Amino acid sequence: MTLLRVNARGDRPEAHMEGGAALERALFAALARPGPVIVMVHGYRYSPGTPGHCPHDLLFAGPSAPGAPRRVSWPRRLGFGSAAQPPGIALAFGWQARGPIRRAYREAAQAGRAMACLVRTIKTIDPSRKVHVLAHSLGARVALQALAHLAPGDLSRLILMAAAEYRAAATGALATASGRAAQVVHVTSRENDLYDCLLEWLVRAEARGDRALGAHVAGANMRSVLIDDSATLCALAGLGFRIAPPARRICHWSPYLRAGVFRLYRALLTDALAPGDLDRILPAAEDRRWSRLLPRPALPALPFASTKAPG
Repeated sequence: MTLLRVNARGDRPEAHMEGGAALERALFAALARPGPVIVMVHGYRYSPGTPGHCPHDLLFAGPSAPGAPRRVSWPRRLGFGSAAQPPGIALAFGWQARGPIRRAYREAAQAGRAMACLVRTIKTIDPSRKVHVLAHSLGARVALQALAHLAPGDLSRLILMAAAEYRAAATGALATASGRAAQVVHVTSRENDLYDCLLEWLVRAEARGDRALGAHVAGANMRSVLIDDSATLCALAGLGFRIAPPARRICHWSPYLRAGVFRLYRALLTDALAPGDLDRILPAAEDRRWSRLLPRPALPALPFASTKAPG
């Protein structure tokens, strides 16, 4: 498996457990393999090198962590390490996301600068290399914050999962030159409504009256995919991406735990599917907070991929 492990140390990147000097050597060696670089970014409560909380031992590990249903292996679900390994490089990006949520929110901005430095190094080594991002929760804020420090095209495609960010901050990030050039897909669900509210209660917005991103579309090059919407699930199934319907009313981890969803991510990150293809088949995203807590018709039963297979 081609998997690089990198951490943010302040606003600079360094190789996990090896330090900054080893990073450039590791990048030179990894970039001999063709295909995009897929930067994976975790969310809140992870801390590189901290036993029991290190993302490289959990979300970014080769096999899924035993006895930890929320800690599935992202590289494995993307197909890295399997017989049908996709082209490209999986790059696990860790940052200090433990402690009070306000501090982690501030730390995400600094980690964004470290990510931008990492991406610039990759583009210096190989200017034509595509760099994509898969990020969850506060990791989405890390990725969005990186855009302000990058040139147009440095980040090609961002898949954000239940982003923990405010609308004004996301809109500002996508209004930068780098942000306007990127393609952004935000995969979320009304299952995440409580966590959007917690962000608003616990982290003060810079703009008075601002709200969490939710299903809001923060830029012309962004689309939201609501994976608890029956019409959305049917449309995706029509494209060959059968995603399990929601099993809970409240869940922050649904965008990476839901069976079948990683097949969609893999297609988007390897150019087998373009975000524009989603625009042609998906219904307009709704933004009705708490609608998952109200009575609603049952979603149709759809066949979907086994959770044991990549995807």
